[in-house]
Amino acid sequence: MSDNQLPQGDPKGQESGVHPAQSGPTGAPTPMADRPDTGSTEDQASAHQAAEAAAQSPTSPKPVENEYDGADREVEPSEPIDVPQSFNVTVIVRRYDPEVDEEPRWVDYDVQMYPTERILDALHRIKWDIDPSLAFRRSCAHGVCGSDAMRINGKNRLACKALVKDFDISKPIYVEAIKGLPLEKDLIVNMEPFFDSFREIQPFLQATGKPEKERHQTIAQRERFDDTTKCILCAACTTSCPVFWTDGQYFGPAAIVNAHRFIFDSRDEGSQVRLDILNDKEGVWRCRTTFNCTDACPRGIQVTKAIAEVKQAMMTGVRL
Repeated sequence: MSDNQLPQGDPKGQESGVHPAQSGPTGAPTPMADRPDTGSTEDQASAHQAAEAAAQSPTSPKPVENEYDGADREVEPSEPIDVPQSFNVTVIVRRYDPEVDEEPRWVDYDVQMYPTERILDALHRIKWDIDPSLAFRRSCAHGVCGSDAMRINGKNRLACKALVKDFDISKPIYVEAIKGLPLEKDLIVNMEPFFDSFREIQPFLQATGKPEKERHQTIAQRERFDDTTKCILCAACTTSCPVFWTDGQYFGPAAIVNAHRFIFDSRDEGSQVRLDILNDKEGVWRCRTTFNCTDACPRGIQVTKAIAEVKQAMMTGVRL
């Protein structure tokens, strides 16, 4: 090796300023004519200006800014929200305490309410802020459990589904316990007679043997009794029936509705047993078709129609 030739990686070669990528096959510098042309300084400046113009174009994507960078800034006020105005409403509750009262009495309460609130909210406000001795039942407060059925302005309703705005607030709203069942305290009644009738119609599927996989049912067969499956046992229908008011032995609409649910179920084998139970002087024949039960049902069940269908099945022996 001559003195003019340096090995690759020699420090003297590095000091010469020749980058390995710019060297030829033998390590010699690549001629200028063979290097890629990056353009003049003026051309590079023009390209840079064009890139800046493209970045400012409306069609070009904009960089995402942080939602909050820690800097204090004034926030523009939004449009005012229309908040419902509150108002006072008089709620008159039929109170009864067996330890104190010989007879029920009406008590007035002035309650501040909003249009979107419910009668149940009014009762809560009375109990929490005015009179903690008020007694009533409630559970889910969403129209599913059925525990807060009561008479509001003379009609059976669920307190959790009765909106204040649906009443004439210029007049008092009357609230009392449902009728026909033994009164225990204030808005609470003894539900045992109601559930006794319900249990008597055997409200469960009766079928012999076990299927190989499952008991099949067509869509039409399911729709046949779909309406009566919606019952939540709130007793609003039964305690709105004038026959039940005068004859506590009457099965009542709710029991018949739940019998209907199984009588017309194609999978059930106990339909005749239920028809025989209801073919009684206190059964379906006590119904006078006043439609009170249908109007009172918070689930929209066609109660009177269901009772009529049970009557028809009883006379014809055919489950349509």
